[in-house]
Amino acid sequence: MAETIVLSKILNVREKEKNDAQKAYHQSMDFFEKVATQLYTLLRKKESAEESYEEYISTTTSLDKIREQIAYIDKLNTQIMSLQQDVQNARTAMESKQLQLTDAHVEVKKFEKIIDIRKKAKADTESKMENLAMDEISIQQYLTNKNR
Repeated sequence: MAETIVLSKILNVREKEKNDAQKAYHQSMDFFEKVATQLYTLLRKKESAEESYEEYISTTTSLDKIREQIAYIDKLNTQIMSLQQDVQNARTAMESKQLQLTDAHVEVKKFEKIIDIRKKAKADTESKMENLAMDEISIQQYLTNKNR
């Protein structure tokens, strides 16, 4: 029984580690979604700016307006490049946290299985001992009754 108690304590530690890993994974997932949403917003702005640029070119528009639009698109491109790297880093971190969560989950399952096996073995041993004791009592009663 002492072994099972020790294993239960280890299981509690592993479950806490799993819960911590789950929280870390959800935080990294939220951060990834936030950065990816920012990237999506910038891409939409760039698309809109390019449409405006095409419109300016097709109509009579001042050269300054076209230059401003080109500068704005270049600025958006720079921001997009930077944000794409941030999204990739966030994705990598999220995948790493997911692996940690998976590993923690496997560890918890291992200890649960070990505890179940030990409890079953203990119950089987107790059952065998009980059966042996009952057999011994039956033999003693038989011998006592036979000698009468």
